[in-house]
Amino acid sequence: MPTASGGWFETARFGLFVHFGLYSLAARHEWVRSREAMSQAAYDRYLERFDPDLFDARELARAAREAGMRYAVLTAKHHDGFCLFGSSLTDYTSVRAAGRDLVAEFVEAMRAEGLRVGLYYSLLDWHHPGFPVDEHHPLRGSEGGREAEDLARYRSYMQGQIRELLTGYGQVDLLFFDFTYPGMGPEQWGAKELIETVRELQPDTLVNDRLGVPGDYVTPEQYQPDRPLERDGVPVLWEACHTLNGSWGYDRDNHDYKDPSQLVRMLVQSVSCGGNLILNVGPTGRGSLDQRARDTLRAIGEWSALHARAVHGAGPSSFRPPTSALYTQRGRRLYLHLLAWPFNHLHLPGLAGRVRYAQLLHDGSEIAFHEVDGARHEHNNLAPPNQPPGTLTLTLPTSRPDVLLPVVELFLDNEELHP
Repeated sequence: MPTASGGWFETARFGLFVHFGLYSLAARHEWVRSREAMSQAAYDRYLERFDPDLFDARELARAAREAGMRYAVLTAKHHDGFCLFGSSLTDYTSVRAAGRDLVAEFVEAMRAEGLRVGLYYSLLDWHHPGFPVDEHHPLRGSEGGREAEDLARYRSYMQGQIRELLTGYGQVDLLFFDFTYPGMGPEQWGAKELIETVRELQPDTLVNDRLGVPGDYVTPEQYQPDRPLERDGVPVLWEACHTLNGSWGYDRDNHDYKDPSQLVRMLVQSVSCGGNLILNVGPTGRGSLDQRARDTLRAIGEWSALHARAVHGAGPSSFRPPTSALYTQRGRRLYLHLLAWPFNHLHLPGLAGRVRYAQLLHDGSEIAFHEVDGARHEHNNLAPPNQPPGTLTLTLPTSRPDVLLPVVELFLDNEELHP
């Protein structure tokens, strides 16, 4: 089956995930209906009060761009089955509930800010009568199941909605399906037919790997790969998916937020291993970002404004970084990300004779360096004993720069990017 080209995806490296829906009003995790085994009637109290009066897609797009993100993904439909777009196949939509097509607003705003557009679509649907009452369903344990014809009807429903999303909103750069589990796999979803529909309607749309068949990119969730990912020995596109506080939807009482410096390190680690990072925000029940999310995006944006070229279009390097550091590389520029600030000197094995200039990236200030060439035994503070030939020693300021993650930009003579 043909695959879509991921050139823009590798260049972008950093994206925004947005989880918003009826669960945002509950404010206690996007799985609230399943976790609390809530009936449809009980869950409908959120439908009756759904009023996203503070959902401003233009403001969200600006926040994403200013944070250094190059693409964004919105939950067009989550597991509860509620759709943020106008659908001819169901009335369970934001258009019917609030008179607004939030997918249309989102894609228009993101494109206006120059961001690529992605849509999340849940394979689960606890509202549709044809979806099986399984271990994830809020009504699990109740009598009755679903017949084969019910599931066939649900597959047809999904096919129809994917057609609506790919014909009603212009170019969709990626589709994030979610998710496959025991008993509900490629056959149950009609994965082959879904991908064929995508290829027919928008052949350049990237499809993730959660249909249970190989997609265009892989989506590790809530963990950080420490090496490039492969399929049958061949490198694959991948994207680490992370939340601000462990919850995808708005969770009012969850205060376990990651520090912005930690998130920047996670972004750089992804790029250094040939992958992307997509970072999630969960707008409140009224559709706005809470203050902690705003502050986090703003802090990341301050770093990104000064260090973008160490991320966008960059990738892994064949050089091995020193302890407590990471390398990313973009052509003949090697970026040294310092997870811990050393005292005055840092030794870089294998780089002697290969660097013609070095500077701190955030302010463009020159960094002096000294080479250990093995012709003599340098026993001084610039090159202490036990450093092997070929070592490049940087002389750094005593004080750590006041940025989330300091980066040294090394201009190489003849080294190219090694994917």
